[in-house]
Amino acid sequence: MHVLILGGTTEARRLAELLHGTPGLRLTSSLAGRVASPRLPPGEVRVGGFGGTEGLTAWLRENAVDALIDATHPFAGTISFHAARAAATAHVPLLALRRPGWVPVEGDRWHEAGSLEEAAGLLPGLGERIFLTTGRMGLAAFADLTGPWFLVRSVDAPEPPHPPRMEVLLDRGPFTLDGERELLRRHRIDVVVTKDSGGAATAPKLTAAREAGVPVVVVRRPEAPEDVPVAPDPERAADWLTQHLGLPPVPPQT
Repeated sequence: MHVLILGGTTEARRLAELLHGTPGLRLTSSLAGRVASPRLPPGEVRVGGFGGTEGLTAWLRENAVDALIDATHPFAGTISFHAARAAATAHVPLLALRRPGWVPVEGDRWHEAGSLEEAAGLLPGLGERIFLTTGRMGLAAFADLTGPWFLVRSVDAPEPPHPPRMEVLLDRGPFTLDGERELLRRHRIDVVVTKDSGGAATAPKLTAAREAGVPVVVVRRPEAPEDVPVAPDPERAADWLTQHLGLPPVPPQT
């Protein structure tokens, strides 16, 4: 049996760790290649795109894939639609492993935006010192904002276009609550901008912002393909594979 996992997310690596060593299972993880030094999962790893829906369909057939797991980032919307169409064409069972989104709680000062451009449009009325945690790929949406100062956190250094008044913090999660509190205090942050990525690795910034009374601009997730079964965590994705492929149950993790 051959399983292809799409995505370099924490959940994708965790699923690969759960499945690695399963008798009779060939496991391949596919990474987009956007991070210079990614954390590699166990098993076979390929890096780079497939060439759209047709390329992915051909890869599924040529490599005799028995099940496809879309564990890409919630904002990597294009590949999810490619996966849905390719799986349907190649008649390969598909599961989306998608972490639940964040939910505001009492004390949060959230401002929702439908895109990075909409988020940029909200900032002039909210603050002057912006903690931008949307990743290096979308900085062009904020490049025309010459007034605010931005602290940009990303795994790799961003390239232009980007805001003219900007400091870059190269770091990779998970992040701690104490660390996020100190970051907001040290840089005198008065607005946080984030995508609704979900998960625990980067959630402490939301708690730190709530405690400090700092507003948060939250970019909503893009639409995902309909009629694709979804698992909220790697353990339930492993259970789905057990049911569909007849694999031995994954032992409980301690």
